[in-house]
Amino acid sequence: MKNNCKKPNNGGVWLLLMLPVLMISVVLGLLFGGTEFSPAELWQAISAGDEESAAYRIFMFIRLPRVVAAVLAGAALAVSGVLLQAILHNPLAGPNIIGVNNGAGLLVLLCAAFFPAQPALLPLAAFLGALGTALLVFALALRVSASQIALVLTGIALSSIFGAGINSILIAAPDVYTGASAFLVGGLSGISAGELAWPAAYIAVGLVLAFALHRDLNILALGDAAAQTLGVQVGRVRLLAIVAAAVLAGAAISFAGLISFVGLIVPHAVRFLIGSDHCLLLPMSALAGGSFVILCDLAARTLFAPYELPVGILMSFIGGPFFIFLILRSRRVAHD
Repeated sequence: MKNNCKKPNNGGVWLLLMLPVLMISVVLGLLFGGTEFSPAELWQAISAGDEESAAYRIFMFIRLPRVVAAVLAGAALAVSGVLLQAILHNPLAGPNIIGVNNGAGLLVLLCAAFFPAQPALLPLAAFLGALGTALLVFALALRVSASQIALVLTGIALSSIFGAGINSILIAAPDVYTGASAFLVGGLSGISAGELAWPAAYIAVGLVLAFALHRDLNILALGDAAAQTLGVQVGRVRLLAIVAAAVLAGAAISFAGLISFVGLIVPHAVRFLIGSDHCLLLPMSALAGGSFVILCDLAARTLFAPYELPVGILMSFIGGPFFIFLILRSRRVAHD
């Protein structure tokens, strides 16, 4: 098959620029927080390996795992959003919009209730919940040929059902999941390096699978009939993309909770800069997603210091108006 990657004049430039943006975001996330340390103090404590130093402990056991978690969650949710929008042909699709977040969250809480001594199962449970929800939404879309708005409404209905299940579990067994309130809104506080090992492996697999599908996703954008004519196995590509999206969203949710709107905001922002070529859109969204979550988390833990706002709340404040804007724009385009 021919290489179907269209390389816009500025797409590669934006991709290269996003690398230092991510690096700067990482540095800012490591340097700043509720406790103030100068860069010199941090460097001295880390280089000396002074484990008794407050600066060393805060850097190694709080800030570093938190920044790594933000990069992983941002990249995973952003790429998951790109995949869902591509296979559903719906720019309003995103892991939280179509119910994937709550589907994954419900399975995580059920797993925590029945297998409390098996934390390694949580990413798998989140993946299964996300996959089941994504397949259900996709099946409904195929069955009724749903419009963009109808598909979103279906996702919202499923999200409401799963949310009721989550609340039922927490009412019946309030101690089933430590930090359940933070999980429900989404946050990165208190994450340890050990919690990230399994989710990071899932995210790595999901990203590799997503990037491997970039050419087929470009062709799929031409329509199913055209894609089949060009030799693309449409059903296989859609199934693999759904699996990749579920792996990514589920793994991120397993440690970051029900963070919303990353998979909606980031793909749209990146598309505005570089267009819809998945050869660039997927890696650019991964880098931009990581930067976005780091910076939002940094804002959430410094703007109201010494109090900390869960990053999921800040995301909702940003994402809610953005979602309304997209709905209004889609209706305007439909009427035009």
